[in-house]
Amino acid sequence: MSLLIIRAAEIRELVSMAECIEVMERAMKAYSANEVTLPPRTIAPLSDDRSFFILMPGEMQSPAIYGAKILGLHPDNPQQGRPAVQGFVALFDSRTGNPVALADGAEITAVRTAAASALATRVLARPDAASHGILGTGVQAASHLDAICCVRTIRSVSVWGRDQKKAEHFAEQHTGRLDVNITAVADPAEAGACDIVSVVTNSPKPVLAGSWLQPGAHVNLVGAHEPHEREADTEAVTRSAVYVDSLKGALAEAGDILIPIAEGTITRDHIVGAIGDVLLGNAPGRRDQQQITLYKSLGLFAQDLYASEFLLEKALRTGKGLSVEFP
Repeated sequence: MSLLIIRAAEIRELVSMAECIEVMERAMKAYSANEVTLPPRTIAPLSDDRSFFILMPGEMQSPAIYGAKILGLHPDNPQQGRPAVQGFVALFDSRTGNPVALADGAEITAVRTAAASALATRVLARPDAASHGILGTGVQAASHLDAICCVRTIRSVSVWGRDQKKAEHFAEQHTGRLDVNITAVADPAEAGACDIVSVVTNSPKPVLAGSWLQPGAHVNLVGAHEPHEREADTEAVTRSAVYVDSLKGALAEAGDILIPIAEGTITRDHIVGAIGDVLLGNAPGRRDQQQITLYKSLGLFAQDLYASEFLLEKALRTGKGLSVEFP
């Protein structure tokens, strides 16, 4: 029996962002149609009170695959030149229980998270949206830069970071790689006033103010994953039609939504629906050109599962990856 190991460089070679966006559409439709089984995920804090061990299991019906993503999240790692997220996705054949693949979890997380935001942007943003504001300068900032350009004709990007030098380096690093003008801005309000705003920080407190948002904007909130943390203030949420990847997950973990609910500013009915429900025609999308839409991303193992299965099939077709006998 052979097990295929797929490393980060091979993932980047095998799966384009445009392909992953289409895979995310299938994943989110399947999730909303109850075609994916996702047991509760485990997020266990470690002894340093900063790091986490994360276990996300699940099963898809077609093809018959189950597996889990196993990650370590160490937010201080980048200061030592190491990724904040490290781990792998393990896939098994549901019919036999045979382990079939191990794929780099950090790379899959990077591409599928941005692809999911791009899918939400394709569904919700104005068709003529042409400016993209990015709050954050890390891996997800780069992934979202690429992903949003796949679904809208972006002409200008404004990037802001709490460290201005990192924002300037980001702009220099990516200028010329894409046919778009990228500018580092010192004022986050400039990024927050764009047609599309992606917030991809590790900040536990708001970095996006609702007063900055322009009529017709679309917002992707990606970074905060705890009930007591949020990247956007209450006004940003109350001004927006709110969409999520998972209603159950949002009501359990999304501080961006739970804090305004606790304040009494909104109720759970402020959430319009999940992106998969919009795609299936079971929830409304953008109402008009003036409406502000907001997508809160927590991440679902359905996204990893579908991305990893697609990756496995493509690796097998092209002879990529390292095949080892196991056990």
